Amino acid sequence: MTPDVEMKEQAAPSNSLPSFSPSTLHHLKEIASLIETGAYDREVRRILRAIRLTMALRRKLKASALSAFLNFTLIPGSEALTRLSSYLPKEDEHAMEVDTATYAPQAPAKHSLPEIEIYCYLLVLMFLIDQKKYNEAKACSSASIARLKNINRRTVDVLAARLYFYYSLCYELTGDLAEIRGNLLSLHRIATLRHDELGQETLLNLLLRNYLHYNLYDQAEKLRSKAPRFEAHSNQQASHKLLHLLPLTSSPVQFCRYLFYLGKIRTIQLEYTDAKECLLQAARKAPIAALGFRVQCNKWAIIVRLLLGEIPERTVFMQKGMEKALRPYFELTNAVRIGDLELFRSVAEKFSSTFSSDRTHNLIVRLRHNVIRTGLRNLSISYSRISLVDVAKKLRLDSVADAESIVAKAIRDGAIDATLDHASRCMLSKETGDIYSMTEPQTVFNSRIAFCLNMHNEAVRALRFPPNSHKEKESAEKRRERRQQEQELAKHIAEEDDDEF
Repeated sequence: MTPDVEMKEQAAPSNSLPSFSPSTLHHLKEIASLIETGAYDREVRRILRAIRLTMALRRKLKASALSAFLNFTLIPGSEALTRLSSYLPKEDEHAMEVDTATYAPQAPAKHSLPEIEIYCYLLVLMFLIDQKKYNEAKACSSASIARLKNINRRTVDVLAARLYFYYSLCYELTGDLAEIRGNLLSLHRIATLRHDELGQETLLNLLLRNYLHYNLYDQAEKLRSKAPRFEAHSNQQASHKLLHLLPLTSSPVQFCRYLFYLGKIRTIQLEYTDAKECLLQAARKAPIAALGFRVQCNKWAIIVRLLLGEIPERTVFMQKGMEKALRPYFELTNAVRIGDLELFRSVAEKFSSTFSSDRTHNLIVRLRHNVIRTGLRNLSISYSRISLVDVAKKLRLDSVADAESIVAKAIRDGAIDATLDHASRCMLSKETGDIYSMTEPQTVFNSRIAFCLNMHNEAVRALRFPPNSHKEKESAEKRRERRQQEQELAKHIAEEDDDEF
């Protein structure tokens, strides 16, 4: 068999030995060494760096490289090696032999560290998900979670948070998300008892997503209100409404997810002001690479702003990469802005499948009253006196009685400045006053100032400094190492953010 391999290598070396295999395996070994150093020194930042490097290699992972890495790191005959090897396909045995031969001179370093074992679970799980082998991924994720319950080390928390995410993702992709709800609650309780803050935040978001997936908004709100929260100051109400602060150890990505889920809950609960604030913050704080997440935030934020009686600017719909996804909502906004009930109905029917898949169809049903009120406001501006018959005709209402009740309610709510003459059955509009003589411009200006001040305060709170930086002077070697780490962090942060969302 050896001559055949040698002949293959001479005839077509690119086919028998893929160019990515040696480099991928080599990088995986370096990452394992980095995790080992972080575990011994108890430095979580090294393990975070290892995860960022892994995300850069994710698309290059192959079964041959993973098998060689598992044989290199895990103890032969161990339960973890046997289980993880069973999940990998056996198709690339020849490539595995070539890889093993390539790295034969290196003495394999066998590890018994829990961090290395959990990292191997994470690698195999990501590979199975990318290969769309969801049943094997479910089995692998369940085994990894069972192993995690017996490990209580702070250096494992970062890896555990990733495993929690992929554990929930596997069951969501197979439509079995309800099966793991009890297990997620148990894991959240364990993370709370162990003071695993990142695990608490990740599991809280996964539980909220689990509840919202089945439209269990009341249960999601009860969990959110009882669980330890990580919120920031309200942007527009910071001066008179204090919320819980975001801990320094929190993940910005998890905070964005939390704001998005909280915005959805507030929307269903008719608390549109808080919902708008949460959704806009989530879209603003999300990484640029997380395009799909920002699209979802903008969709919900547009609906909430329309429900508040606001009209989003055209630039919201023209953001890079979002034009096609936000097109149905642009036409919906145009119908609400005009106040044309017939156009609103046609747009809702035309994009009903899109709204149903986005789970915003029920919210769009609520917009009908806003469309009528907008049309009524346009009529009150255009006409100083108009009969209710004409109002019903222009707004395409069913009867004059409906028009009369709608006009009366709009006057009572302060939506229009007019009076209703029941005797002559007409609406009398009052003269429009100077808006700058009122307090509304002052209120808007004050909210903008509060927003800028709060953004500055959040930026100051987000600053982080090395421990004991005021006591010890940094040597030249440490400075070079720190700069190298910062460069690698900037290089891989885009891949990490893209994978997170």
